[in-house]
Amino acid sequence: MFIRPFYLFGPLCLSLSSLSATAADWAYQGDHGPAHWDRFGSQLCAQGTQQSPINVELKKLRPLEGHSSDLKIDYGAAALKVVNNGHTIQANVIDKEIVTFKGTAYRLRQFHFHTPSEHQIDGLSYPLEMHLVNRDQDGRLLVIGLLAKEGKRNRELAALWEQLPDAEGKTLTLKAKDAPDLGSLVPAASHHVFYKGSLTTPPCTEGVQWVLFEQPIELSKAQIQKIRQLFPDNHRPAQPLNEREVDED
Repeated sequence: MFIRPFYLFGPLCLSLSSLSATAADWAYQGDHGPAHWDRFGSQLCAQGTQQSPINVELKKLRPLEGHSSDLKIDYGAAALKVVNNGHTIQANVIDKEIVTFKGTAYRLRQFHFHTPSEHQIDGLSYPLEMHLVNRDQDGRLLVIGLLAKEGKRNRELAALWEQLPDAEGKTLTLKAKDAPDLGSLVPAASHHVFYKGSLTTPPCTEGVQWVLFEQPIELSKAQIQKIRQLFPDNHRPAQPLNEREVDED
């Protein structure tokens, strides 16, 4: 696999609270849904030119060469504080899990889930998408997106799934031995899509480096149904690509 070197231009300094979809007036449906997020987050939600998610058109991707060392994921099983924040299940990472991208280290701060997927591939959605939010020492973000299809029971997520907080405000603490081994969860062999985008929830902050794995992970039908019972639809629709370049390794 070869990874295109990308750089984040300008600081993206965010507090931990702004990385999270905390309870607020915005929602995924109705008068408080995505079409109205500029009222609850910022004008970027409506007027930004580098918004996420996007529809990835495979035939239009630019194949690029790079070095296999451009992206190195050093994830393992980390202790977690899990919360149902009313918008998603979010797992805040207590231990130090690192992604190195073009020589810059990003620490994994949290991961969360969307149903159905936010990113699309050739106009098609997946049943679920997992976002792993990483931040460097200057506050810049790199988000890894994992699409999920229906298939085999996901053993790495099984222990977490058995204890998903089922109401807003409920929390759960998992020791590392009971938490998902994220290094095993992330596909070992996959092409990646790279583009500059934004947070997919208010305040829709731009300047986020996205790395989307083309190879999906698998969850069983029962696992998908369980999280859909909590969040039947918590995805933001695909946003205009505008003049952005979307590349593939």
